[in-house]
Amino acid sequence: MMKTISRLPLFARLATLLFLVAAMSAPVRAELVIRITEGAEDAIPVAVVPFGETGNLSFQENVASIVRSDLSMTGEFSPLSVDKMLSLPSRGKDIFFRDWRLLGQKYVLVGELSPVGQGERVSARFELYDVNRQERLLGETATVARDNLRTLAHHISDRVYQTITGNRGVFSTRLAYVTLEQEQGEPVYRLHVSDVDGQRSRVRLKSDEPILSPAWSPDGRKLAYVSFETGRPAVYIHELASGQREKISSFPGLNSAPAWSPDGDALLLTLSRDGNAEVYKMDIASRRLTRMTNHWAIDTEPSWSSAGSSFVFTSDRSGGPQIYRMDADGGEPQRLTFGSRYNARPRLGPDGDYVFYVHQREGQFSIARLNLNNREEVVLTRTGSDESPSLAPNGRLLIYATQKDDEGVLAVVTADGESTYTLPARFGEVRDPAWSPWTGNS
Repeated sequence: MMKTISRLPLFARLATLLFLVAAMSAPVRAELVIRITEGAEDAIPVAVVPFGETGNLSFQENVASIVRSDLSMTGEFSPLSVDKMLSLPSRGKDIFFRDWRLLGQKYVLVGELSPVGQGERVSARFELYDVNRQERLLGETATVARDNLRTLAHHISDRVYQTITGNRGVFSTRLAYVTLEQEQGEPVYRLHVSDVDGQRSRVRLKSDEPILSPAWSPDGRKLAYVSFETGRPAVYIHELASGQREKISSFPGLNSAPAWSPDGDALLLTLSRDGNAEVYKMDIASRRLTRMTNHWAIDTEPSWSSAGSSFVFTSDRSGGPQIYRMDADGGEPQRLTFGSRYNARPRLGPDGDYVFYVHQREGQFSIARLNLNNREEVVLTRTGSDESPSLAPNGRLLIYATQKDDEGVLAVVTADGESTYTLPARFGEVRDPAWSPWTGNS
């Protein structure tokens, strides 16, 4: 039975069929903790004032603090510390713009929380102002259950982000990731789903065998992943609301690297059912397989374009792992990467202009970005052991797994590489992140 898992990139795992990990003794806790490691120098100064409160309710969550944390993690904003604020208005009419200009702020967000009915629900009124113009840019009211203030805070963050930048926020989306801990000397794997800041994590699957490569369905309701729970790799689809799971691929040999089509009707998979690792497309309803690649080399780690007209994948057909692009209707694959002898695990940006991938240079694994229009390659991370990149749905943030102080952590870097933060588990190993799409609630 397979009991351990490698921290090498997935391509290396498929090539060697080995899963190795150093022994660990510290337990894993579900929640992750944000640690800002590097911010952009030109971050936008914004003041998120503590929200006022009416009634006699006590709240377990600090809405304004969550909004400040959300905006900070993008690297595009530099929220003002509360202890530096000269006043704490909760309504626009109480803002003294001169004070905020003195503090160098470009925007100020104020708001107020009020009980609804018997206090089981909470209404939040919030307003965003341009300090220099003394102009209200946003004024809204939202109502949620009293125990759901984090959802409210993420919604406010999304609205503020979009109002200022013109781009849709991702704070109401979710993360999936895998943790590994030792229990009584045996490895235990857990598949988690959490908020993008690592909070409200829930375990969706626990196994004493490896769990790999979670992938979100386009509607955000399901996860596909690889599980070794039967002693060999199989691909499952897991419906999050009901907890129902279905094994959809358990052919002899490899069953790995699931990737949903944009319409949610099909999965790209890596299978070795015919003796060699190739990319196949499976129609989920009929289970009909279409072989997409046909080469003696290892072809794996597929990723769809946003339109579903093409996909990228990793292949060692040139002598070492490189990124290729292929039309969904077939044809000859086009090699995209040439900058080093190892480029793998590609992920296309939502606009199709960039591909992000694991890049090896001088023995270090980093995350790189290739401009598909001018072929310019930019290395975004310098940690040295980076893997499993996954893009936010707006294409402006990228999460990946790495090592920091001998522990497995998740890290986020902006798509331009200017700002980073980490999401380590409180103890132990965390890996294989997947950023959810937007849903009706995000």
